[in-house]
Amino acid sequence: MKPYPPLGLLYLSAWLDRHGIANEVFDTTFSSKPALYEHLHSNPPKILALYTNLMTKLNVIGIIRSLRSQPVFRNTLIVLGGPDVTHNAQAYLDTGADLVVIGEGEQTMLEIALSGENWQYGANPEEVFGHICGIAYKQADGTLGQTAPREKIRDPDLLPFPNRRKIDLQQYLDAWKRAHGQSAVSISTQRGCPYTCKWCSTAVYGQSYRRRSPEHVVDEIEALQEQYDFDLIWFVDDVFTVSHKWLAAFYAELEKRAVRISFECITRADRLNDEVIDLLKACGCFRVWIGAESGSQRIIDAMDRRVEVGQVRAMIRSARRAGIQAGTFIMLGYPGETERDIVETVDHLKAADPDLFTITLAYPIKGTGLYETVEESIAAPAAWDAHTDRDLDFARTYTRQYYNYALRWTVNAVHLHKARLAGKQLTARGLLLAFKTWIARTGMWWQRLL
Repeated sequence: MKPYPPLGLLYLSAWLDRHGIANEVFDTTFSSKPALYEHLHSNPPKILALYTNLMTKLNVIGIIRSLRSQPVFRNTLIVLGGPDVTHNAQAYLDTGADLVVIGEGEQTMLEIALSGENWQYGANPEEVFGHICGIAYKQADGTLGQTAPREKIRDPDLLPFPNRRKIDLQQYLDAWKRAHGQSAVSISTQRGCPYTCKWCSTAVYGQSYRRRSPEHVVDEIEALQEQYDFDLIWFVDDVFTVSHKWLAAFYAELEKRAVRISFECITRADRLNDEVIDLLKACGCFRVWIGAESGSQRIIDAMDRRVEVGQVRAMIRSARRAGIQAGTFIMLGYPGETERDIVETVDHLKAADPDLFTITLAYPIKGTGLYETVEESIAAPAAWDAHTDRDLDFARTYTRQYYNYALRWTVNAVHLHKARLAGKQLTARGLLLAFKTWIARTGMWWQRLL
């Protein structure tokens, strides 16, 4: 129960509003498919734009097929955008979409809206939209047609704030408040990431880094504080402290306007030091997520993370000493990972002692370096329209069942270590953790023998 609104769609809506294009946002977060279909039937849209990622893929396909089966939507132009469409454009068009937007969508969506006003079923998309950069469509022979890439927005200060008034943001704040006692909003200060981690998708923003000015970001914060009552901010940026100069200017702007905030963000250990951590604290950071992914330097190097595992541990400890909660991310099952690497990861978590950590089994997203590395060994998945990349598996060092046990061992072993540090290993919870840890470790051993 930590929902955030769809900032991407809200940016598109704001851009269309600025240019006089009437639009509305149907926010599915607190809604349902029947409500969506009822809404669409009440006023069939000329253009329907759907955001598509690994989490929404199957729902998006279902919506497209449902609409395509109903004559009332015969002349509705269906446009898809988001990270999952870039490397699957043909497949999405084959499901019934008319256009796929590749890359940043603001200007592309505006041009589609201006050109598609009189779109009719059976029209040639190349003739109507072929002049628009950053799109894909079906050509007359059914093959993929794609226009020149859309130039990235160089100055993100030119973008209006996300069009939050088009949704009921209070529903998000209330959900947070009921579940956690505090409410949160999300803000984006940058686009793109300059780093090259092989498992990470750059399908929308590419290998780039563009930052809004500190003044523009604080303008948005002040506007949010005037309109809503919230407690926390989640900065959605990939690497919040990538620029120390920007962070210092952001702090200066907050101080200049006497704006007080409490926020969490993501960063990298190599973009932290004690001075930056103190600056984060002064800005209002209460939690920082520091990427690690593995406690094995060999695996980190294979991921092209370009960071030292010892530096990650040091920065987690430094953040906690400064009074900032530290979280970290862990990924098991990367190609070539052995049990020794997993043990090093557990030892790393014990030594770093983060307040929080998340853990996942590596999966190959199409278009990433990881996907290219394992493509030939990917197990035959279900039909494309029945799975997402999260479901893909490949030839790993051990069986899938082994990694199920390894995930459980990592979580329980680290929590047992924390219980021991707190002197609670003999409590009911401590004993249960010890039992779960033993079961998981035994399962790993057994699966390794099979």
